[in-house]
Amino acid sequence: MDLSSVTVFANGRFCHYGDAKVGLLTHGLQYGTGCFEGIRGYWLPEDRELLLVLVRDHYERLTTSAKILTMSLPKSVDELVDITVELCLRNRYQRDIYIRPFAYKSAEDVGVRLHGVPDAFAIVPIPFTKYLDTSKGLHVCVSSWRRSDDTMAPPRAKITGLYVNSALAKSEAVLNGYDEAILLSHDGHVAEGSAENIFLVRRDVLYTPDPSQNVLEGVTWRAIKHVAREELGLHVCERSIDRGELYSADEVFFTGTAAGIGYVASIDRRTVGDGTIGPVTARLRDLYERIVTGRDPRYESWLTRVYASAQVNV
Repeated sequence: MDLSSVTVFANGRFCHYGDAKVGLLTHGLQYGTGCFEGIRGYWLPEDRELLLVLVRDHYERLTTSAKILTMSLPKSVDELVDITVELCLRNRYQRDIYIRPFAYKSAEDVGVRLHGVPDAFAIVPIPFTKYLDTSKGLHVCVSSWRRSDDTMAPPRAKITGLYVNSALAKSEAVLNGYDEAILLSHDGHVAEGSAENIFLVRRDVLYTPDPSQNVLEGVTWRAIKHVAREELGLHVCERSIDRGELYSADEVFFTGTAAGIGYVASIDRRTVGDGTIGPVTARLRDLYERIVTGRDPRYESWLTRVYASAQVNV
């Protein structure tokens, strides 16, 4: 992917991706001292509109992640939303996109710490199609790598350095013939996928690990819990989940901003249900796709319309 001509926001200004330079000794690169978000944009060709999903929620979470790393964002949430819309307009995107805002420690020196290190911030929007192939069932394994514990680094913050944990689990899974991994917490309870939250369905109850299981509290995770309760009338139970419960579930699915909703066909070579998408997962996926593509007016507040916003500001 050639990103050299993509317009980004870096160091307080709009510029081309190829002109936004980061030094080799940058603290965030050397020590993983940064945090980030991922925001989805869906292009609607029939409406000539680009929809950004829950953009404010993402920037609110980024603000929290930055605070944990003793950083502060250079703009308010409202200003960051406006800059993100402007970025999409400057790039004239007429396709699905993924937006990566991130803050990082920018000193170019040697010495691990958080205090006394200047911050930097950037937003990069790129063309995007899909993170996982959710048109078919995913074959997953329980990883030998455990999810990083809150006593080591706070998993509720979307910290760049913590993603080595995810990378180890993902590569282990793929190199062993699976599509994705499930990580357990330090005490052996289900935590999440390598970059997704996880849900189980059993006897018409929706289960998901509670935040104490070292999960990243996903924006899409919260959205799906809301839709499940309000639209399907499901009881959503947040609690610790044992590994064995994965094997006895009627349905299992992942959620994530990049991944969307992907159903799990097997775990550790054990078929989930009958191996096809279950009725609860199918209904939630359909509802979510309708919401993020602007086909459910009740959830209009979850969306930011890029080109409509530009016309209003003319």
